[in-house]
Amino acid sequence: MDMATVIEFHLDTRSGVAPYMQLIQQVRRAMRLGLLTEGDQLPTVKEVVAKVAINPNTVLKAYRELEHEGLASARPGIGTFITRTLANESLAAHGPLREELLRWLAKARDAGLDGESIEALFTATFRAAMAADRTPVEEIA
Repeated sequence: MDMATVIEFHLDTRSGVAPYMQLIQQVRRAMRLGLLTEGDQLPTVKEVVAKVAINPNTVLKAYRELEHEGLASARPGIGTFITRTLANESLAAHGPLREELLRWLAKARDAGLDGESIEALFTATFRAAMAADRTPVEEIA
């Protein structure tokens, strides 16, 4: 199985987030969603560079940071592999929640909101809810 299909990186040049950090965040999200689990191989630096038009050193920096965090491990000449999982018992709830979120997104589109407006509304609401719970957003992202 081609592991590059498990996670396909993308960069948002308008986000203000450093490209290497975007890669790290995408790996963490995939791990939380159960898309990447212990033993899965991350795309090679060469594969990422070919698909995302990014400097190889940026990919290496992201992978080194994942290693430093204990989330991945490089095997010289073979690749970089996930060493643990971030998914938890809440993973079973993802399917129903995703369906509910898809319904909400359809309602937002029906109300005339474009993608950027939907994202802004969701992000602002999410951050306000997290602030009200006093839960740092970094722990959730």
